[in-house]
Amino acid sequence: MSKKIDFEKTLNAEQRAPVLAEGGPMLVIAAAGTGKTRTLIYRVACLVERGIDPRSILLLTFTNKAANEMLDRARMLVGNMVSGLWGGTFHHVANRILRFHAGALGYTSDYTIMDRDDSQRLLRDCITVLDLRDKHFPKPRVLLGMFALTANRQCPLEELAEERFENHPVNPEDIVAVHNLYQKRKKEMNSMDFDDLLVNAWQILKQEKQILKNYSERFQHILVDEYQDTNLIQSELIDMLAGHHGNLMVVGDDFQSIYSWRGADFKNIMSFPDRYPNTRIFKLETNYRSVPEVLDVANACIQCNPEQFQKTLKSTREHSKKPTVVSLADGRQQALFVTSHIKSLMEKGEILSDIAIIYRSHYHALELQFELTRAQIPYIITSGMRFFEQAHIKDVCTILRLLNNHNDELSFIRLLCLLPRVGEKTARKIWRALHAHFNPLLSEHRETVKLKLPAPSREDWGKIEEVFSDLKPSTMTEDFGEIIYRFTSSFYDDYAVETFDNHKHRLEDIEELNSYTTKFDSLSEFLSEVALISNLDAENEPTEEQEQDTLRLTTIHQAKGLEWKVVFILWLADGMFPTKRAIDEPETEAEERRLFYVATTRAKDELVLCSPKVHRSRDGSSQFFSPSRFLEELPHSLLKPVNIAHSTYRPPTSPRYWRR
Repeated sequence: MSKKIDFEKTLNAEQRAPVLAEGGPMLVIAAAGTGKTRTLIYRVACLVERGIDPRSILLLTFTNKAANEMLDRARMLVGNMVSGLWGGTFHHVANRILRFHAGALGYTSDYTIMDRDDSQRLLRDCITVLDLRDKHFPKPRVLLGMFALTANRQCPLEELAEERFENHPVNPEDIVAVHNLYQKRKKEMNSMDFDDLLVNAWQILKQEKQILKNYSERFQHILVDEYQDTNLIQSELIDMLAGHHGNLMVVGDDFQSIYSWRGADFKNIMSFPDRYPNTRIFKLETNYRSVPEVLDVANACIQCNPEQFQKTLKSTREHSKKPTVVSLADGRQQALFVTSHIKSLMEKGEILSDIAIIYRSHYHALELQFELTRAQIPYIITSGMRFFEQAHIKDVCTILRLLNNHNDELSFIRLLCLLPRVGEKTARKIWRALHAHFNPLLSEHRETVKLKLPAPSREDWGKIEEVFSDLKPSTMTEDFGEIIYRFTSSFYDDYAVETFDNHKHRLEDIEELNSYTTKFDSLSEFLSEVALISNLDAENEPTEEQEQDTLRLTTIHQAKGLEWKVVFILWLADGMFPTKRAIDEPETEAEERRLFYVATTRAKDELVLCSPKVHRSRDGSSQFFSPSRFLEELPHSLLKPVNIAHSTYRPPTSPRYWRR
């Protein structure tokens, strides 16, 4: 038996209240940096100390890492008394239930859990069986994303398909047919994919009353982490399992609900007190992470959201400097300013791993990646490749490389492999037929390719041919971004929709690439610069040891749960952050504002808010932006304004002057 825990000494008053509370439904609203995980761990320890059998406690998390960390820390508090506790992700717990009861759905208990590769191969078979292989049809990974979304939201697949492929030559009925065959084949194989685990466990508990009764009686106490991120299926699973004892503690922060795009439902946390009328609400508002000035901005920025549990972050730290809001001319000046400021921080002794650059979308950091590489500042991108390493950017650049170098075999093969029923073997055979030379501007070369291609790929090749058919040599010097535009609109737009689950973000990247080409005088100069930057990136790629002192670039979604001493937020301009779509949709704007809140609360000591005024477009025109409404909503007294948009601090007019 371990030593009794001194809850009075180890927890603050806000944390102690839910930890020591009696049973019943409890909603713990845990604001950023307030000790959410600590509160959950001590609640588990408190229950065990009170004599609750660990086997009757269920702890649900969103990652295995979180579950293991909580259980390890609970063991440090109460020893092996936590052995037997059911702890893990929703999918882990669903799998445990299904191993005992899969027979209720026609499976045996030794069913196979398919990995993503297995699922994609089975879907390819289904597409072939239904004779859809040679048509315009989504790739298996896109289908899996759609199937997951319709399962998690319990929305009709056909409606989802109609919405996604509204302007594309894909028949939603074909997608439904593939899904039906896919479900049938899995059943025949006694196999489930990852999403089936949740859905099938939910179905069993809904239709088998005795099984539900056994589990709801068993779990005397249920604790749920990150409740704001639950989807409809997860929320209903929790409600069913908590139905008998009603001892349910959910912990989350409505201010940090930012995953609607993958099925999370903000309404779950907001409606909790309505579904459980006796709910006691506890608020954790004492923040141990950030200085008061950062929290003042965070508190103010979220006030404008209409529906929320109001709370105010209070800092335990000493006062410091106000966050800086920097008005900049454009993206290039933003990149130069951020790079310069990072150098200044390094000169003052800051280490790079304590600094993060946060943005709404990866393409917002394109110009910064160029500038950081030139300045030889090592950086890594959280859950993302460097801009020119991404598949869609390399795909689009193949066109430009072939126009610049007619002997570029690798680009030719990559281009042809974008076509249906064309693999490397076929592409190499066609390359040999062209005598290892392909000039896209020559009609006879394009015709040779067409004749050698498999019949199913010729229609798409015709779309690519359109890009080249009326090109003039001057286009490659005056406006080679026009080539990217033509390629995307005639062919790659449909290809992206059918190939990538996140096609909208990838097409935004291509649009940004297109605009970026205007900064170069010729196609060859652009390609040379890209090659130099890419090779410098490879040379400067940090080792595992060096990553301990490496700058972090990350989207806000990937930054959630992390913290740094210094945080820069890029492109705070209406239309960029918040996005154009969010401005037109109140519910989406509210989630964008929550994203801004999450971004600001990552900063411990210093917060720098960057607001460029102009974005250069492909046609040479300039798109002017107003400062983000999220900045305009903040009281001016909370910020230190810096305006360098019209100062002498300006970038050179051509990238050639930036080189070392």
